[in-house]
Amino acid sequence: MSSEKEPLFSAKNLKLITTPLGAQNPITIQVLGICSALAVTVKLEPAIVLSISVMFVTVFSNLIISLLRNTIPARIRIIVQLVVVASLVIIVDQVLKAFAYEVSLQLSVFVGLIITNCIIMGRLEAFALGNKPWPSVLDGIGNGAGYGFILIVVAFFRELLGTGFLTLPGLGAIQIIPDVFYQWGYANNGFMILPPMALVVVGIIIWVQRSRNKDLIES
Repeated sequence: MSSEKEPLFSAKNLKLITTPLGAQNPITIQVLGICSALAVTVKLEPAIVLSISVMFVTVFSNLIISLLRNTIPARIRIIVQLVVVASLVIIVDQVLKAFAYEVSLQLSVFVGLIITNCIIMGRLEAFALGNKPWPSVLDGIGNGAGYGFILIVVAFFRELLGTGFLTLPGLGAIQIIPDVFYQWGYANNGFMILPPMALVVVGIIIWVQRSRNKDLIES
């Protein structure tokens, strides 16, 4: 008798999505992708767009490499992975220039640098090359979402506390802190929009995460 097929969204498969959001987050636990956390989190809009872009590349590169895993010679696997990722990044870059040109200018070279993102190459090497397409897709979704979640949280607090506004795709800048607060003496924290504050906010997130989960604290 043939063994029963595993459900698409079994507990094992769902962990591929949920684990990178917490206990194995690529930024706060694995300390990958820190450069973009510094560079694109001054405003919420570019952080959201880059998060979606990285998730797209992670999911489809995982899928493609998984489909080709039995045909890729071990000696050239890194080259094949780079070609696949570079092709997907070019698609993302051209779509952004066509439909979100202003955001594309804000992201500058960081769209192209998705090619060298440690998270993407790491998942291709550690997971997609050794697993079937569906788990690889879920792994890409989980790690892309885990990366994007931290970027969005950091950008949210940096822009809100630094300017009093939040910029959202398609909506532009929205004032969140009302004018009456400024009349009462509230002032924006200009330090929040400086690059070092991204590391500070990430550090606070890491501290909160480890405070809630003692297993993450290194002995």
